[in-house]
Formats: sequence, C-alpha cells, structure tokens
Amino acid sequence: MKQFDVIVIGGGPGGYIAAIRAAQLGMNVACVDEWKDKQGGPALGGTCTNVGCIPSKALLQSSEHFDQAAHHFAEHGIGVAGLSLDVGQMVARKDVVVKQNNDGILYLFKKNKVSFFHGRGSFVKAADGGYEIKVSGSAEETLVGTQIVIATGSTARALPGTPFDEQMVLSNDGALRIGAVPKKLALIGSGVIGLEMGSVWRRLGAEVTILEALPEFLGAVDQQIAKEAHKAFVKQGLKIELGVTVGAIKFGKKGVSVAWTNAKGEAQLLEADKLIVSIGRVPNTIGLKADAVGLKLDERGAIVVDDECRTSLPKVWAIGDVVRGPMLAHKAEEEGVAVAERIAGQHGHVNFNTIPWVIYTNPEIAWVGQTEAQLKASGRAYKAGTFPFLANGRARALGDTTGMVKMLADAATDEILGVHIVGPMASELIAECVMAMEFRASSEDIARICHAHPSLSEATKEAALAVEKRTLNF
Repeated sequence: MKQFDVIVIGGGPGGYIAAIRAAQLGMNVACVDEWKDKQGGPALGGTCTNVGCIPSKALLQSSEHFDQAAHHFAEHGIGVAGLSLDVGQMVARKDVVVKQNNDGILYLFKKNKVSFFHGRGSFVKAADGGYEIKVSGSAEETLVGTQIVIATGSTARALPGTPFDEQMVLSNDGALRIGAVPKKLALIGSGVIGLEMGSVWRRLGAEVTILEALPEFLGAVDQQIAKEAHKAFVKQGLKIELGVTVGAIKFGKKGVSVAWTNAKGEAQLLEADKLIVSIGRVPNTIGLKADAVGLKLDERGAIVVDDECRTSLPKVWAIGDVVRGPMLAHKAEEEGVAVAERIAGQHGHVNFNTIPWVIYTNPEIAWVGQTEAQLKASGRAYKAGTFPFLANGRARALGDTTGMVKMLADAATDEILGVHIVGPMASELIAECVMAMEFRASSEDIARICHAHPSLSEATKEAALAVEKRTLNF
C-alpha cells in the first residue's frame, strides 16, 4: 500500500486547493476524485467546474451576448441581420471551457507533485500511522494516509417523490445540458441556481416561470437590494410567484404539469416542457463509508466539525459543502488552505463574516457582511448609504444603469458592517468591500480613497459618502 502524509478525498475547489497547498508545504499528498468526462477520463474540479460555477457562467455569458445582439445593439448603432441561435454550439463551447478547467487542475497537480487517483475514495479502517482509504475505480487500490481531508461536496436536493431524470426533471446538471430552447420552462426555487438558469433560458427565448415557497424574494439578501432585483427580473420577462405551495407533479408525452397554490390559497396549474428543481443541496457523504471508522455525521448527513474543520476523529478533517457553513466554492477553497496550513503546524484562518456572495444574473447581485434586517434584529445602531448606478457615468456609457450600491456602517465607529450591490459587474465590485471589511475599514476610508473616473467603482465610493449624507454626484 502507498503511504501519504495527506490524502484528500474529493477534487473540487476545496479538495484540489487543499492538496496543492499541502504539497507546497512539503507534504507527500494524494487526491482521490471520481468525476468522469464524456470519455471516462478524469474531470477534476467537482460540481463547481463540471456542473456548477464554471459551466453556468459560460452559458450565462453566451446567452447575454445573444440578448444584447437581439435587443440592445441597435441603440449603439449596430445592426444585426439574420440573427440566429445554435444551442448545440453554445453547449459545446461550455464543454470546452469545462475541459480547460479540468485539464488545468491536472496540470497543477503535476506541477506541485500531487499524486492523483481516479476513483471513489472511501474509508476502510484505522491503520498504523493513519487510515486506510480504498480507491474504487478502473484500477482498485488501497492507500494509507496519516492525515485525511474530506472534501466530497454536495448534491442537488430532489423534491420528495420526484427524482431527477435529467430529461424532464432537471437538477443543475441537466439544466446545463438542455439541447434546445424549451418553449415553456418551469423552475421550483428562486435561489442562485434557479435564477441563473432561468435567466439563461429566458434570454434565449423560453417563457420562464419560477415558483418559490418563501413569501419574500431572495430572503437571504438585503431586502432593498432584493426588491430592486425582483423589479428588474420581472421587467425582463421572468414570472416569479412567491409564497406558493407545490402540489402534484405529473408527466405527459409533451412535458410536465405542476399543480400549485398561490399565496392567496388559489389553485393553479403550470404546464411546461421541462422542470428545473432548485431547492437547495445536501452534503455528499454517500459511499464515504463513514461508519467504518466511526466518523460522526449530523442529522442532515453533513460531517460534524469544529471551528477549525476537525472532525470527531483524530487527524481527519472536512471542508466545503460537506460541512456547516455556506455552500460556496470560494469558502471551500479558503477552508482547504486553512486545513493544509493547520496540518503543517501553522495557523490557517477563515473569516466567515467576510465571505462574499454572488448571483450572476443581469443585474448581478453581490453582498458581504450583514443585511439591514440582521442589524435591526441584533439591535446594533447603524448608518446606511446608497448610490444608484443611474447616476454613474460609466454605467450610463455601458447602457446598464439598473441597481445600486448600499453600504452599512456602525453608527458610532463607522466600521463597515455590510455592503450590498445589485447592478453591473457587482461580482467584481464586491472585492473592494471584502478587503475593506477584512481590514475593518470605515465608510470614511472608502469615501477618502481616489477611485478612477469613469468607473463603476465610483458608485462604491459614493455609497460610502452617502453614509454621511454627502454624495457628490446624486
């Protein structure tokens, strides 16, 4: 059996980053991952690279180009005659982007001398010097690791009694492989995946209806920002029904029908060609054989860890979607680095209060820190400043003035407590705010920093100025 200092089970963002960082710190590292490409070869990168973050952004970009050409080029004086859509080519481009990322991780493993094993990793037993890990793949073998890092990610949650077939009832996986634009598309759940996939197919011509059980749209988002986003999405043509109760789902030769009740208690029926279910994700511990070594799981099937990602077993760690906390790729990456450094005797650190969130719709939505509702609930006195992109010169030049930047700061100390953005390139603008909060900056600090003109980032500066009611351009 091959002996390693560290064995990482799972090659998604948390796993492959943990493996690389551990190798950089001088450890002998193996990573086990079972994802396969269409040819049966390794497809490192987990859900994020294969059926999540990367392919969804590729399709979002393609659909955005189509939408711009169809509806917005004319105002720039650009005529497009005979505009056509090749969904097959769009999906093929997405697959190329995915493959480039898969291959890039394999290259990084070789560069950093990480041993890669293609197959499913599972516990066998505790052994002298660590744990035996079985690799079940084309060639089975058993490895021994002194330290084990579990990074097995999560899987889409299905509706009870309605499993995914990825043909009619789609998870994020099937939603990324639709071969033609459906005439009518139904979505259950208005979270990140639902909104992003709904946006893709709406732009390409589908009639999209989203059914959401919660009474508020994007309940985790600052509600001033959420309402602005809701208004923009409805204007674009997304039908969003809130406070609904989903009933029977039936299938026919031509599609699927969803019985549902609206917030007023009125019975409704939604008929569609396909149904995307986006009601959350569940930790992926199936096949790990946690019981073989007595690894403790919680009632959701997540691995129980402490604040430093230590599990109930000595020298066994767990990170990413398979543990508590937000199911975000960058959160998994940060935990992967921190665990590798802790194994090496260093002091790895992850600040959960400054993890950014992004929804890559148009307009984009991004935030970090606390919402206004959270601050009110905690009783913390705060100040708020907002600035609309309508008053930003760069946004006007882009032709995209939807949304705003909102900054929340402590009433006494002026420390930034949260920043919330809906608008163009919010995913990039939020980085400045994350850095500011990491350094415990005040709104005055941002207000006093020179921002390039004309730039979208000026809206962040103006929101900071608005905290003290002294905006210069609105």
